[in-house]
Amino acid sequence: MADVLVTCITKPHPTSPHEHITELGNPRENWKWSRERVIASIEAKTNTFYTRDPRTGKRADIGVVRPQGRPAYVRTYADGVWNDNLLAMDQCPL
Repeated sequence: MADVLVTCITKPHPTSPHEHITELGNPRENWKWSRERVIASIEAKTNTFYTRDPRTGKRADIGVVRPQGRPAYVRTYADGVWNDNLLAMDQCPL
């Protein structure tokens, strides 16, 4: 199992704070995966994904949220709390 650092995301409307994430990636490591592929990898336990706070260096693990009646999505989890810091990340390059 690989432990994978996520440094960017893709949203259909980059300036929207509430838009869903379609892709996650890391340009330095030369990868960008669809949200669905990341979710499948997490659930299959083939990879773990995380972010690092650029100011503190603190790690936040990425998990899968499955709300009833809605599509699954990814969210970070740190210090026992789910948060939305993925939405604040830079857009992945094209």
